[in-house]
Amino acid sequence: SGNNFEIIIIDDGSPDGTQEIAEQLEKIYGSDKILLRPRPRKLGLGTAYIHGMEHATGNFIVIMDADLSHHPKFIPEFIRKQKEGNFDIVSGTRYKGNGGVYGWDLKRKLISRGANFITQVLLRPGASDLTGSFRLYRKEVLQKLMEKCVSKGYVFQMEMIVRARQLGYTIGEVPISFVDRVYGESKLGGNEIVSFLKGLLTLFATT
Repeated sequence: SGNNFEIIIIDDGSPDGTQEIAEQLEKIYGSDKILLRPRPRKLGLGTAYIHGMEHATGNFIVIMDADLSHHPKFIPEFIRKQKEGNFDIVSGTRYKGNGGVYGWDLKRKLISRGANFITQVLLRPGASDLTGSFRLYRKEVLQKLMEKCVSKGYVFQMEMIVRARQLGYTIGEVPISFVDRVYGESKLGGNEIVSFLKGLLTLFATT
């Protein structure tokens, strides 16, 4: 790609062999390109972001799922978009242009669409996909947002965008295709939906 990069892999003691594969990649590409930063147990997405940031040396950070639901082919488009508008954040969107979701059942699609719709109505965040996590951040912007965000779970990604708008950061969007993981299961259940609604109301009351 011609871009100087490093890949930081945060593995929270997952039983699926992620760490072993990352160690093999580290041997192939070198520890300057592949940085494996494991943690002994699952400590949450927000703390994983902070853990990753502590080891990032670049000016920009791309955050993505490691199961290839987020395809790396979109990263050059994120970089182009950022340069084009000098954006603080570039967010991947499944709900604009030729973006889409593949592999989800109707229930999961309805939950995601519903969450985005309710949030658009209540918070007017100015971005079309609030629950996705495939994003490029200016490093100092990500650090500032992590200081402000208090949510956990499903509502966390949404709060990142809402707080960004509140703080006056600029957001660009790139349509992406999201392909559901082939192995493993989503952890989205009734508890996560309830916590999302609580988080949404909290944001509505505080922004």
